[in-house]
Amino acid sequence: MRAVLESSFLLQQLPVQRPSLRVAVVTETYPPEVNGVAMTLGRMVAALQARNHQVQLIRPRQGAGDAAVSRDNFEEVLKPGLPIPRYDSLRMGLPARQGLIKLWQRKRPDVVQVATEGPLGWSAVSAAHRLRIPVASDFHTNFHSYSRHYGVGWLRKPISAYLRKFHNKALVTMVPTGEMRDALTASGYRNVRVVARGVDTRLFAPSRRSRELRAFWGVGDDDTVVLVVGRIAPEKNLPVVLAAFDAMRRKDPRVKLVFVGDGPERASLERRFPEHVFAGMRIGEELARHYASGDVFLFASLTETFGNVTLEAMASGLAVVAYDYAAARQHIRHEATGLLARPDAEPEFIAHAASLAASAERVRTLGRAARVTAESVDWEVVYDDLERVLLGLAAQGELVGVPA
Repeated sequence: MRAVLESSFLLQQLPVQRPSLRVAVVTETYPPEVNGVAMTLGRMVAALQARNHQVQLIRPRQGAGDAAVSRDNFEEVLKPGLPIPRYDSLRMGLPARQGLIKLWQRKRPDVVQVATEGPLGWSAVSAAHRLRIPVASDFHTNFHSYSRHYGVGWLRKPISAYLRKFHNKALVTMVPTGEMRDALTASGYRNVRVVARGVDTRLFAPSRRSRELRAFWGVGDDDTVVLVVGRIAPEKNLPVVLAAFDAMRRKDPRVKLVFVGDGPERASLERRFPEHVFAGMRIGEELARHYASGDVFLFASLTETFGNVTLEAMASGLAVVAYDYAAARQHIRHEATGLLARPDAEPEFIAHAASLAASAERVRTLGRAARVTAESVDWEVVYDDLERVLLGLAAQGELVGVPA
């Protein structure tokens, strides 16, 4: 009996061998493009490779010099694409159903993960159904919410209907928060699963604070830098940010506003507000240095499915002011690790920001607590969840039926 127990114990200590999957990932945005979807997807693809899964990445060609990459556990397939209006740096994939059917007949994936809902994504879902391959989809972007910011609010209902139909053709739709899961389920989405987001606390860290960068911005050690990171575009609710900053400046004339990012509103804002700093697009360690060199982070967007910038700011030790929504709702405790305003309560958001203008110690206290919270948000747990979803779908093998 003892020998049997010892043998059983030893078996329990052996590493569990995961099945190696063939995963086809279809997306219309991917690094080096800079946006939350691309960066999150890049991380998840790298994690799948590190866990010995084979990834076939299918995306639009990003430019004339773009070439497909092929290496161990990774193969790229590039498709034609067109620029997305008002998102010149991104491309929308063109329909490619027949090409994908032929591709997957030659080398059949165990599961298809569709990250974006454009023509290429629709083609991928259709091709996978034709071949009876399980499909998972990602809900990354509230395109239907964007419509009112671009003067086409009348499109909200048809866009919402299209997105619901698209995602209900997948066996699982992955979302970053329980809040988003509940909202989509209430709107008629089926089989919605939470696969959260993490943050790289080695990259985004208070230790990257730069006195030289702050001097370049024209601020001293004791001055307050208010940071905004992300696309400079209508859907980011920038008028509320500007109003909040004005309220802060009335309390402390030395505060400085720094925008990190690019977008269609940048040129107009630079002309209207030459006193603000527009640092442009930053990535990697440069982005981390910009975060850590700020003090207060204002995030007024209500169109995010998550908002990676919230966690990046928290990891960098900033005091965050945000709406009680998406990543902020999930990770910020009001007055403990940041400040939360009720969604669409603009005066509340502005008042929270103003309250930090003349309270450097409170800013530092919130920033330190935010950093502690960010350190507990582990990407490995996120990767476990993603892998669990994909393994579960692949275990179903060839489907005998597909969602309606």
